Amino acid sequence: MTEISLASSLPTSSREALLIGLLSEEDTPVIFASDELPRKAGATLASLAGAVGATGSAGEVLRAPGTELGYEVVVFVGLGKTPTLEGLRRAAGAATRALKGIETLHVALPAAHAEAVGALAEGLALGSYRFERYKAQKPAVASAVVVTAAARSAEAQAALERAAVLTEAVNAARELVNTPANDLYPETFADHARTVGKAAGLTVTVLDEKQLAAGGYGGLLGVGCGSPRPPRLVKVEYRPRGAKRHIALVGKGITFDTGGLSLKPPLAMETMKTDMAGAAAVLHTAVAAAQLKLPVRVTAWLALAENMPSGTATRPSDIITIRGGKTIEVLNTDAEGRLVLADALVAAGEEDPDAIIDIATLTGAQIIALGNRVGAVMGEDGTRSDVVAAAESSGEEFWPMPLPEQLLDSFKTPIADLKNKGSREGGMLGAGLFLQQFAADRAWAHLDIAGPSWTDKAWGYTPAGGTGVGVRTMLAYLENVED
Repeated sequence: MTEISLASSLPTSSREALLIGLLSEEDTPVIFASDELPRKAGATLASLAGAVGATGSAGEVLRAPGTELGYEVVVFVGLGKTPTLEGLRRAAGAATRALKGIETLHVALPAAHAEAVGALAEGLALGSYRFERYKAQKPAVASAVVVTAAARSAEAQAALERAAVLTEAVNAARELVNTPANDLYPETFADHARTVGKAAGLTVTVLDEKQLAAGGYGGLLGVGCGSPRPPRLVKVEYRPRGAKRHIALVGKGITFDTGGLSLKPPLAMETMKTDMAGAAAVLHTAVAAAQLKLPVRVTAWLALAENMPSGTATRPSDIITIRGGKTIEVLNTDAEGRLVLADALVAAGEEDPDAIIDIATLTGAQIIALGNRVGAVMGEDGTRSDVVAAAESSGEEFWPMPLPEQLLDSFKTPIADLKNKGSREGGMLGAGLFLQQFAADRAWAHLDIAGPSWTDKAWGYTPAGGTGVGVRTMLAYLENVED
């Protein structure tokens, strides 16, 4: 990952690459740069921008020879018409995502205050991520220096340090989502949680299939019984001394989803290694909370299973018993995420947390409703609003959705407490209502990230592949928890 530092002025030597922002105007783009950039450089930069046909449109990245300014190359990045913190974050990320083989990039985008420093640092680090487990990638930018008058302020340094922890967590979640299921399955995912949890000083407990059976975790066992790789429930605990509030984070961790006996079409399976994005997000949110020493207790629950068809798989019409005793008639084995989450929500609630946040790649209906970049938030009004506010402050996009009670009727069955298949209409909302039955009337919110968890097309600071969505929102939520 790109190493990022701050400087109060441009260097006098080792000038490799300079990053400059452009605002989009009707006639010609306008230089939008750090106040620390020499005034005399403005005319030269404007001329270079014109020479390469820059427009300043958001996400545009263009290079020009920088000899006249003493640099090998000048990199122009478009900020659109109205610069915002998220605009700076995306512009910085678009630059590092597009660049290759740069040793040192001097960033002369506006960063007069700590919030801007943090946004730039986040964008630079997120955009530079490469998935290299199976194939070495040419590095984007080895190091980036943000030029700002606030370089020596404690606030800017703190923002830089937070950005480093945050982006490491997001990129670690991306790494898990990108890893194929032949290498990442319940047991190896649990091993990873042990490793990173121990390194962060967290307590990690793993329940195997025998312990799950003894504990009555019928959702995890029912989903995982078709695979030779048995399920796991992982509990990751961060307990700072003196913490007065306790937040539980619950993540869906289906390491591969074939749909089970309700088999998906082949094309629909191609990205189903991503069905554990929720578990990846809660794990690395908990790790980041510990690294930032947040004064709130956090317990992350990873509900891990592989949903496969076989002679031992759960059949449509089977009835399973969730931890706590509720019975579920399974009519569609491809509606499996709600079953493993039900077990984990009950387990989380048994510890009496102040709030529960669950996150899952849960429904295709979420993509139909909100597209591939905007996640959905459902739940109790106060917690839902707090999550949406956290998303807005972090730069992630989540939209509040209702939970119409009448949709719960479609989950009624005469032979069990619930069935796992509701009406097709309002499918995203119905899935949220199903989960609500296991949240025990607590402060609770459900995040559906089916669309935003993965992107086929890179944009802003988001390379193609796993996005790590949810980490920034949940971490901001934890930072805002009051005693």
